[in-house]
Amino acid sequence: MNLLYRNTILFVVLLTLPWGEGWGGVAYCQLLDSSALYSAPIYDNLEEALKNPNSVYRLSLKGNKLKVFPSEIFKLKYLQELDISKNKIDSIPDEIGDLKNLQVLDISSNKLEYLPDSIGKLKNLRKLSAGKNNLVAIPKQIGQLQNLQVMDLWSNQITIFPEELGDLKNLRKMDLRVIQIEDDIQKHIQEMLPKTKIHFSPSCHCVSG
Repeated sequence: MNLLYRNTILFVVLLTLPWGEGWGGVAYCQLLDSSALYSAPIYDNLEEALKNPNSVYRLSLKGNKLKVFPSEIFKLKYLQELDISKNKIDSIPDEIGDLKNLQVLDISSNKLEYLPDSIGKLKNLRKLSAGKNNLVAIPKQIGQLQNLQVMDLWSNQITIFPEELGDLKNLRKMDLRVIQIEDDIQKHIQEMLPKTKIHFSPSCHCVSG
């Protein structure tokens, strides 16, 4: 069997499988478009979701007074939308990068100071909401999110804006309000992302002493 024929057969077989394990044992599934995703049921109870993990596309644990990111979430290999906003979580595990199918991630209104470098592995992520945290930096791996369209970082303490932000060619909207950013830094961020609508708060022009 020649190589071209063998690869063609393999490709056809993969297309016929709605669920399975991709290369290296990575779970894959059919990504839903926005309309289909928002029509899918939302699980708001983790125990219920774990009863049939391969059917869970959307999970919301919003406002559950969580202090620790539940590791059981990583059993939901086909998860495409995750909302853990309005909790008291202070760190996101590196394993977040294993949720390869995530399109929407809402981690806003927690106590996060850093985003893990592994966030760059979420190649299908379209929307990231991380406002109202204590973030002090954006990891340079953020530039690997080539499908990211919306990034909400408002009301944080961010002082580090990596050059890799300029790699976000599909980013259409970014919210950086309620963050003290000097005018020259604001200008540089906008120059890195000329096609992105960026919302800034006016710089304070503070003078110490």
